[in-house]
Amino acid sequence: MTALLVLEDGRVFEGTPYGAEGETFGEMVFNTGMTGYQETLTDPSYHRQIVAMTAPHIGNTGVNEEDPESGRVWVSGYVVREPSRIPSNWRSTTTLDDYLRDQGVVGIAMRGTRALTRHLRERGAMRAGIFSGAAQAPVEELIERVRLSPGMEGADLAKEVSTAEPYVVAARGTKRFTVAAVDLGIKAMTPQRLAERGCEVHVLPASVTADDVLALRPDGVFFSNGPGDPATADYAVEALRGVLGSGTPFFGICFGNQILGRALGLGTYKLRYGHRGVNQPVQDRRTGKVEISAHNHGFAVRAPLDGPFETPYGRAEVSHVNLNDGCVEGLRLLDRPAFSVQYHPEAAAGPHDAAYLFDEFCELMDRTKGEKGA
Repeated sequence: MTALLVLEDGRVFEGTPYGAEGETFGEMVFNTGMTGYQETLTDPSYHRQIVAMTAPHIGNTGVNEEDPESGRVWVSGYVVREPSRIPSNWRSTTTLDDYLRDQGVVGIAMRGTRALTRHLRERGAMRAGIFSGAAQAPVEELIERVRLSPGMEGADLAKEVSTAEPYVVAARGTKRFTVAAVDLGIKAMTPQRLAERGCEVHVLPASVTADDVLALRPDGVFFSNGPGDPATADYAVEALRGVLGSGTPFFGICFGNQILGRALGLGTYKLRYGHRGVNQPVQDRRTGKVEISAHNHGFAVRAPLDGPFETPYGRAEVSHVNLNDGCVEGLRLLDRPAFSVQYHPEAAAGPHDAAYLFDEFCELMDRTKGEKGA
């Protein structure tokens, strides 16, 4: 039995079905991580994307009930080179193949993942489809169906993956802070990292207003990662502007970094093929230190790299840059308590170089509380 991966530019790859059979559409991207495939699959930031894993052997440790970053698989399709036939891990409860099948995720196992990755690096991320079983049809028809599917630019997806109702993650040990976390596609490990530091985390839907957030009287506000085009998320930008105006400490990651950029009056743009994996070198411009970091984003903020720039909330600067392509990896306000990064400091699957950013957020909240008390 065969399966086809069809790209919008007409390139076709042949393989065998993996996971569910049928058809699926999404933006074709690749992930360079050698570990953490279960976290990748359940990361809401991958909503409406077909993910190809560049690591050649996937599924070795099966699937367990502890590692998911959300309640479901969010990728729209999955591409692997050589799936493991037998999972081997004491926590494993099922195989990856069965897990994908149970979740209705259409995938393909094929020998051309290296050629696919090189193609995307040259041509850029693009629309694609996977077809197997009864969904097979003449290639020309499949290409046309892919070209009629929606693209990622202009896609407002944060509300589609966000929680419908607020919920609370209790602080571990003594409660030190109350944090309002706006869920734009939050991963489960993020509130856990905050809870480990004594934060009671109130996770809120993406559509909340600044008044909703500030009604909690939070010590700090967090904006999460998430999918889609940040240029469409005017509701999140408006909410963040209200938070910044209040002087409440703010920390954002990934999509939250892009929302901070827009709130400061900066623009965003689509990267050619994005950053997805656990091996991106990022430099902290304050210290010169280089962190190896986990990424999942296809858009970036356009900001001046040569020193502080003016915003409606005072001076700001680019705090971190990517050493591979020079793109903006972090922003920091110099006159108000707010900062963000473009990557994932919670990184359940590693690396953990950037975990200190949660400590910096706590220090910022602590300092702001002290100033208000004085």
